[in-house]
Amino acid sequence: MTPEMQQLQETVQNNCHIADASHAGDYTLCIYLMKMREFFRWEAGETYSASLDNRQVGSWLREREALWDSLQSEDFNPMQIGDMQYDPFDSGAINDALRDAGLVYSGGLGINNKPHFFLARLERHDQYNGYSLFVADKELARDLTSPPAMAQGNNIYIRRESLKRMLWEKLESWNWNQPDNAMGKALAYYDFKADIERALEAMTDNELETILLHEIGEIRAGERLGHKWEELLITLPYTKAELMLRAVRDHLADAITTLPALLERDNEPSLHFYFGNLTHMRKHLSPSLMDAYHHWQETGNRRRLEEMADRNEEHWSQLTGEILKIDPDPERQYVAAIQDLIENNRL
Repeated sequence: MTPEMQQLQETVQNNCHIADASHAGDYTLCIYLMKMREFFRWEAGETYSASLDNRQVGSWLREREALWDSLQSEDFNPMQIGDMQYDPFDSGAINDALRDAGLVYSGGLGINNKPHFFLARLERHDQYNGYSLFVADKELARDLTSPPAMAQGNNIYIRRESLKRMLWEKLESWNWNQPDNAMGKALAYYDFKADIERALEAMTDNELETILLHEIGEIRAGERLGHKWEELLITLPYTKAELMLRAVRDHLADAITTLPALLERDNEPSLHFYFGNLTHMRKHLSPSLMDAYHHWQETGNRRRLEEMADRNEEHWSQLTGEILKIDPDPERQYVAAIQDLIENNRL
């Protein structure tokens, strides 16, 4: 890597630290410690099969938290590429400037407006059904959260390394009690006992498509819902109503692309993985979908799942339209109205 690219890497990583300084505390203690262990693993270049030294992890954690404390009031740094400086959120222009360097970059806002940045080796850049797809491989700079995928406009960023890390975290969590659930059924398709690294690679290859399908659904759902939906979310931070709205939008996104495609392609591992990743709120809002999944498991017949895939899009489209008709009022009675509307229209 040239000195210029090394400086760019340091700038992106520093912006990641600044973002983490404000948002690392958003997690519960258990999730925070797990993510910090994996952040240490990434920085140390350790494989997933390697045992980590708890003393080293603890010392690193204290140093990282001290660094975050020192960055609490810092602003994000501009990106210097050649003779030009770029706003760190101007991903399009930055990627144009990095095209010949074999790198990919993204800067954007995630849940609760948390900033996310990453810089990575570019595995491939394709056009996919009208979308510009960037698949990142080895990550050179990342934040604590490191979402495996993000969509910005018609650009979709899939992070292979972050997806693999997420799958590893799913495996770690499932291994605590090894419940007989959808995630366990998805993991059972891969021989993690014989070779963790190879199994993770195989699962990552398979689930890249699922992640891509969901991001396309997110884009199309966003086009339908418009800015008013995002404005509504901003007024409801850290509330049950916000969780419900995000779950409804995720159901709509997956109804548009993900579930129909997984059923059409007969990808059983990904179907189990899809249901294993549904949040408690999404399961609560769509009990019929869960019933259809359990019916498939009990009988081997996917008819109910296919019927649900046909009904999903119409139901969630109609519900989101009704939600957007609710006008916010200064007494915030609209929050209760939103919750009641969603609760009364479970599928």
